[in-house]
Amino acid sequence: MSFDLDRLHCAHERIRPYIHRTPVLTSSRLNEASGASLFFKCENFQKIGAFKARGATNAVFALDDATARRGVATHSSGNHGAAVARAAKLRGVPAHIVMPSNSAKVKIRAVESYGAHVVFCEPTEEAREATCADVIAKTGATLIHSFENENVIAGQGTAAVEFLEDVPDLDVIMCPVGGGGLLAGTAVAAKSIRPNIKAIAAEPANADDAAQSFRAGRRLVTQKKFTIADGLRTNIGEPNFAIVQRYVDDIVTVSEAAIISAMRTIWETMKIVIEPSAAVPYAAIQERAIGVKGKRVGIILTGGNVDLDALPWGSRAS
Repeated sequence: MSFDLDRLHCAHERIRPYIHRTPVLTSSRLNEASGASLFFKCENFQKIGAFKARGATNAVFALDDATARRGVATHSSGNHGAAVARAAKLRGVPAHIVMPSNSAKVKIRAVESYGAHVVFCEPTEEAREATCADVIAKTGATLIHSFENENVIAGQGTAAVEFLEDVPDLDVIMCPVGGGGLLAGTAVAAKSIRPNIKAIAAEPANADDAAQSFRAGRRLVTQKKFTIADGLRTNIGEPNFAIVQRYVDDIVTVSEAAIISAMRTIWETMKIVIEPSAAVPYAAIQERAIGVKGKRVGIILTGGNVDLDALPWGSRAS
């Protein structure tokens, strides 16, 4: 998979009319707690409430007219499904979204709100892929994979392009890693714009295939335990891992308790809603999984789609 900054700039031009240029926020309290200068790129304020709007929009609008008319399809537990549904609606083409039966209700409603046809399946990777393949065979739609797609990766990388335009002197840029679309795009963007920057990913210890693969020097597929960071339960993609090996400096892991603590800290301190997956990089700083003292650290807050009836601290006595 060949990637360069020009590819990311083309993606940025293509999607610019359809996405927000999200703000970068800071918190003196979090700076003090970490001993670093932290900058948060707020993709929780993005269209559909997550960075996924970038990659899906780029991929759908990159299709030629004849292909696009046949529709698009994907399998997704939420944010990518909503992003593809929205992009298809903007382009005026059909969207078929395969969702696991246990997907968060807020994410199912989001997909349906864009007029997509939702097909439910068993909550396994095999069932998702088989059901999606069946939908594509019946409809002639084009698969927009959530991370193993060059145009999706290029679209996700536009968040880092904006970030480094707004804060050009970052020492470190961080994001979570699941399938690796955001990480691959972020690392290419960051290293192309600022070669000495450190690109670091964070991952739940309960879903640490990317970290294990990074250490082993080859892609490993692991069985995931439960993690509250539902957007990061996927194994890293093959083309994504190849990019990660070339551009990423480190992948660190964090505990479930740290994810919940980081999520709550950001809600309480910054007064913004983020989902568990978005809290994972800050959790790595809180748990001291990486050394950031005295550094300027950029963190991509990936999304804010939370089921408010099922907050991880809701059952505690206040």
